[in-house]
Amino acid sequence: MAEVIYLNGSFVPASEARISVFDHGFLYGYGLFETMRAYNGRIFLLDRHLKRLHTSAGAIGLSGLLTGIDLEKACKDTLEANGLENARLRLTVTGGESEMFPWEVKVGQPTIVITARAYEGLPPERYEKGYKIGLSSVRHCKESRLTHIKSTSYLTSVVGKIEAVRQNLDEALLLNNDGYLAEGGSSNIFFVRSSRLVTPSMASGILPGITRELVIELAEKLHIPVTEGTVGVAVIRQCEEAFLTSSVMEIMPVTSAGDKSGRAVIVGSGKSGPITLKLMAAYKERVKKETAG
Repeated sequence: MAEVIYLNGSFVPASEARISVFDHGFLYGYGLFETMRAYNGRIFLLDRHLKRLHTSAGAIGLSGLLTGIDLEKACKDTLEANGLENARLRLTVTGGESEMFPWEVKVGQPTIVITARAYEGLPPERYEKGYKIGLSSVRHCKESRLTHIKSTSYLTSVVGKIEAVRQNLDEALLLNNDGYLAEGGSSNIFFVRSSRLVTPSMASGILPGITRELVIELAEKLHIPVTEGTVGVAVIRQCEEAFLTSSVMEIMPVTSAGDKSGRAVIVGSGKSGPITLKLMAAYKERVKKETAG
């Protein structure tokens, strides 16, 4: 089946999908996006993704343009139109095309693009090997409320991940402007110390990850204590385990991390630890429960 794209209420072949060069998402990065996984023909945690998007839309003045648009139905219809069971979806919403600037009062139409592509996830051996991560030179401003918004202004993460690739790493680890740990380039991070999860808080300047939120809920059900707060770089050498979270890769063990000196530090035993494995299993079970046919 040929890939089709949801574009402003219609489905068009991927080869024909176009947006204007005057679109505010292209010109100013004035837009939002959500990346989701579908399992067995059902989009996992779709309601949470849409809630985050609508909250962000309200924060940047896009809410009015989305009134009356059923994004939930649009996402589900896109998955169905592409005949996919297991997929990676991306929903992008921008301020649309206009001759006016985004900060000028206007009435118009947003640009809404939804893509759905087959995705079975990373192979088991990738999780067994774990990720190598390292500190990036770019930083988050923890005082900025925009840090908490998943916008199409994604330059900080892009630059961080470019640096990581150049260093043969799997993910970048970003600090905030105070020098404390924030998050990965496209993930949130957790550490395990004394059988307790430790993760940077929202006040550290992070994106409120959907998978991060679920992992904290799962940990509480498994009676694993969770501490959210200010996390120093020293935790890389002090932790017994570490892992990254995102909707696409789910829970990824971290087996090697670079410290401030740039030297690679083996995390824990260099393999997935018992708490990470327990949470990975719980996450898989949650996916199975909510997406069973």
